[in-house]
Amino acid sequence: MFKSKTLTYQIAKEYRTWRKFSSHNKGSGSMAKYPPPQFKLQRALIIAKFSRYEFEQMRYPKLNREQLEKKLRHRGTDYEMLMYLHNIHKDFERKVVKSFLDVGCEVKVANSSLSKEIMKWADLIVPVGGDGTFLLSAGRASPLFAQSQQKTPIVGFNSDPQRSEGRLMLPKHYTENTADAVAKIKSGDFQWMYRTRIRTSILGTNGKIPESTDLYRHTVTKMEQEKIEPEYLSKEWALRYKAKMKRVLPYLALNEVFIGEQLSARVSHLQLVINHDDIDNKTKCSGLCVSTGTGSTSWHTSINRITTQQVEDLVGILPISEPGEGKPIPAFDADEIATQYNQNLRFAPDDPRLCYSIREQICVGVWPIPKDFKARRFVNSLFVKSSCIDANLVIDGSISYPFNDGAKALLEVHPEDALLTISLD
Repeated sequence: MFKSKTLTYQIAKEYRTWRKFSSHNKGSGSMAKYPPPQFKLQRALIIAKFSRYEFEQMRYPKLNREQLEKKLRHRGTDYEMLMYLHNIHKDFERKVVKSFLDVGCEVKVANSSLSKEIMKWADLIVPVGGDGTFLLSAGRASPLFAQSQQKTPIVGFNSDPQRSEGRLMLPKHYTENTADAVAKIKSGDFQWMYRTRIRTSILGTNGKIPESTDLYRHTVTKMEQEKIEPEYLSKEWALRYKAKMKRVLPYLALNEVFIGEQLSARVSHLQLVINHDDIDNKTKCSGLCVSTGTGSTSWHTSINRITTQQVEDLVGILPISEPGEGKPIPAFDADEIATQYNQNLRFAPDDPRLCYSIREQICVGVWPIPKDFKARRFVNSLFVKSSCIDANLVIDGSISYPFNDGAKALLEVHPEDALLTISLD
């Protein structure tokens, strides 16, 4: 937690300022013109994409290049395509490094193993790859427990826009024009964008946090565990949630927090409390996804989107008047309706609300409890208790904590947790 109440107040005041600005400038979305104090670009930290070829190298560390190639070809891997994509990313990475060097910046290149020292060193964090690399950078390079008010901004370059949408990165135009982008950042010709993030706290009686696991490298890897002092709950909350204390997890979610059974065919049994109210909502489903505005373009939309066929099927069951009785149903464009509906699922990156989505909620018999429990809703906070067998709480698809029967978590938004990014759009 932030040690200074004055510091927390200053950040909260800053958050209200840019929220007010963005609400009066709908054309600019969540961007605000004013800069954070004392931003001067002198040191850029490039966070490189972890390519599939590097993953294979990590899997077989005892093989040299020729031996690895032979093994991959033998198992049927398209080795030429594997190396082609690897070289695309590495060539582009060198291009970005050169662009920052050309404007007089000191540059360091790192992968997912980010030390606290190198994060403190940087004036700007630059993920190079796709959205996965950006999420990694946001989670590792902008930790919750910062020691100063100054946030280190993040700006990303899409290394392969032909195969990656890269919604979190700069527009694809800047993949071909990296020098232009870097020159604008160096001169201050850009806009600031704040992105809401989710703070996750584990509630319990002993204050222990289970070990986290890093899923980023396509394999399970134990992470360095953070030592976090517990915070004791008020008597009201302790009674409401049957817990004495909470520990805030050191990783913030930029896209979403997902809770559910590891085996997708197994039903996830969860209890939810919305905005600290007095109703205990119980659901059986395929998991819970709690999204920010940034994440609303990703998994949130995938869960809740409708198809053209579904629109046609719905219209097909509407009551139609007999000839001569009333007006016929007007002509409609099912594809346009589906597109508009799916676009309306998105919300602003700086929106201070969360939106939870229940995946494939069971709605037969007594479930859900109560029967009018909504499968999707905007909330300010969400308490979740697990009745699962082998479940996980996963932050941005990368950092995983076991979340089995009896585990409790509180998901919230705090203004000081917002991620500071740069926009040239």
